[in-house]
Amino acid sequence: MEVLFVRYGSLGVRNLLRANLKASITRLSTSTSFVKSDPSQVLNLGVPREIFPEEQRVAITPSTVKILCGKGFNIYVEAGAGSLAQYPDSEYVKAGAKLVESGVKDLYAQSDVILKVRPPHLDNEVDLLNPNSTLISLVYPARNKDLVNKLSSRKMTVLALDCIPRISRAQAFDVLSSMANIAGYKAVVDAASHYSNFFAGQITAAGRIPPAKVLVIGGGVAGLSAIATARGLGATVRGFDTREAVREQVESLGAEFLTIDLKESGEGGGGYAKEMSKEFLDAEMALFAKQAKEVDIIITSALIPGKPAPKLITKAMVDSMRPGAVIVDLAAEAGGNVETTRPGQLYIGGANRVVHIGYTDFPSRLPGQASALFANNITNFLISMMPKDKGS
Repeated sequence: MEVLFVRYGSLGVRNLLRANLKASITRLSTSTSFVKSDPSQVLNLGVPREIFPEEQRVAITPSTVKILCGKGFNIYVEAGAGSLAQYPDSEYVKAGAKLVESGVKDLYAQSDVILKVRPPHLDNEVDLLNPNSTLISLVYPARNKDLVNKLSSRKMTVLALDCIPRISRAQAFDVLSSMANIAGYKAVVDAASHYSNFFAGQITAAGRIPPAKVLVIGGGVAGLSAIATARGLGATVRGFDTREAVREQVESLGAEFLTIDLKESGEGGGGYAKEMSKEFLDAEMALFAKQAKEVDIIITSALIPGKPAPKLITKAMVDSMRPGAVIVDLAAEAGGNVETTRPGQLYIGGANRVVHIGYTDFPSRLPGQASALFANNITNFLISMMPKDKGS
């Protein structure tokens, strides 16, 4: 099995973190599992219905089916694959897809390449995949070692979309950034719906209403999206990131960029933050403890590739927050940045009844938009690997 765009995984490698994307595409394009030996043959793409609990997205939308069919692909879509994202079967058929109503087993049997959102289920899906076929989906190889090993035993080519390097030439394929953008937006919308006061300040005949104070920890795509959305709703926003380079982006969105006196760069590889020294972390935690007493809403999005999410908000900080405050932990799927987060759950807890939102599926909660962006990314990815005379 060849796993492309993997930064870390069961083999303990960090291949292609900063690899030349063109070279990677060349290797894939010459793989017998992806490109037909006879150029006149048509490649069959299969799109199954996602079976991961609560997953509502679909890998391909009718509009991208039309594009791919125009490029010479055959598209097979399992009946009902897009229904939860408000893409009915009739729209897929109208766009040129072939609807498979006899079940996912038949879909896999007809497909050279499988396009999915979530990794295939270890027990219910992997054994149905054609040996020597290609899988393109989110994989998360570092935390799915058994899955990677089983796919390897079936001699599959696997393209882990979550491991595409964050370089300029790969931006059109970057599903993580697309999904993070949605997650940041939805985090603020959900926080606003559970916050008991206005987001925007107002001056009325009944008195002055102050704007909500929002702290966003993490200045990546999700964090910046959250900042922009909160500012758009009229909140006063403060942002923090270990990377000084993020300051300009945070301030350009109208937020205050928080700093600590200790100077240490948090810039890591591939646009991610790195682990910081103990001295820096102590100063950082002191800052968060002070902020927790002042703000109404905290949104966290700090992640370190290949490791559990760092714990940045302690139970003591949560207990010091104002009654009715809201915390949204966008890192919940990786363990959470907040000590009191319950991954996958929303609950109200503590002496001050702080609302904790620890959903692990924020993009799936906007399935139509999330599917559209995911499909655009994966379509761009497929077209980039075609010979220029076909993909242009």
